[in-house]
Amino acid sequence: MHKSKLAGFIIDCQTGDLAAATAFWSAALGMPIGEISSDEASQYQRLNDPNDALHVEVQVVDHPSRVHLDIEADDLEAEVRRLEALGARRLNKVKTWWVMEAPTGQRFCVVRPQSKLFAAQANCWK
Repeated sequence: MHKSKLAGFIIDCQTGDLAAATAFWSAALGMPIGEISSDEASQYQRLNDPNDALHVEVQVVDHPSRVHLDIEADDLEAEVRRLEALGARRLNKVKTWWVMEAPTGQRFCVVRPQSKLFAAQANCWK
């Protein structure tokens, strides 16, 4: 059986100034700005959780600003099917993750393991 858990939160910002948005959320949450690959830095910025328990990113989007959550899973397809059986629906696949919608309308993503602890545990479960 596959495993999944809350990975963290993505702060969707409809903005032309990702640096300012990231600076605000970094200060507001008390989380320093982390490193992210240079090819994604224009769209995403990571905030470092001092406890390495949550994956938090600030993301530039075209839709209205909101916060969405990510669920990390060691088997994406199995987790997506489980959530569909609960009433969620797939909206679209982006790179390596699925954007989904809950029966109540909230959007969320199912992603590969994000935290070091979960990734290590996922390897032990196999």
